[in-house]
Amino acid sequence: MWANESVFYQIYPFGACGAPFENDHVLEHRIHKLEDFIPHLKKLNIDCILLNPIFESRTHGYDTTDFKTLDTRLGTNEDLKEVVNQFHKNGIQIILDAVFNHVGRDFFAFQDVLEKKWDSPYKDWFYIDFNGNNHYNDGFWYQDWEGNDILVKLNLQNSQVVE
Repeated sequence: MWANESVFYQIYPFGACGAPFENDHVLEHRIHKLEDFIPHLKKLNIDCILLNPIFESRTHGYDTTDFKTLDTRLGTNEDLKEVVNQFHKNGIQIILDAVFNHVGRDFFAFQDVLEKKWDSPYKDWFYIDFNGNNHYNDGFWYQDWEGNDILVKLNLQNSQVVE
């Protein structure tokens, strides 16, 4: 397998590209700044870079709100495709980091639960207790990831979530 013999380099695109911490949803094509790394990476004989994270989120990237869209602070999906093509032309593979056991509070399914509570078709996508509450005063308690309440834990026992 190619990965077993590759030299990896990890890049946090939000920091490397100068993106603001809070997502203001203003489209900026910052992801192209990663192309400036290519000559240096080639000197280091890097075969692959790990980009983490890059998907639409509210803050640091692991509070994902859309797993199919490049964060607007970095650009568009087309920008990402162009950057990947440039890296590939230079013999460098790219791995995209994503976490699939939790999402951000702005994730569409969680927003639906916030709005519709028991009536949300997504209520079973999360570990929710409607007999409790949280400090956001949502009217229910939910399991988060490692005490980080902006990271809502997904119910990976639910086949719809897995799909």
